Amino acid sequence: MMKKVKAIVMGRVQGVWFRANTMQEAKLLGVRGYARNLPDGSVEIVAEGEAAAVDTLIAWAGEGPPLAVVSHVRVEDLDYDDEFSNFAVRH
Repeated sequence: MMKKVKAIVMGRVQGVWFRANTMQEAKLLGVRGYARNLPDGSVEIVAEGEAAAVDTLIAWAGEGPPLAVVSHVRVEDLDYDDEFSNFAVRH
């Protein structure tokens, strides 16, 4: 089953290689989409792919890379539309 979500990751998640590490995890899992910094200091992840792989990526985002301190992850289910061909860091 395919799945698409948008997750907002809050805490100390900018300036700690969060986006680059998210991209690395996503590529290992075969998940497509993007990660980008938001002006409020959070990171937005839009991820699509096999449901189990997307769930694994979002669970990973709840911890993040070693320097991150994640306080909360807000997840919203989106309609799956096969929008992305890879995973990228957006600026």
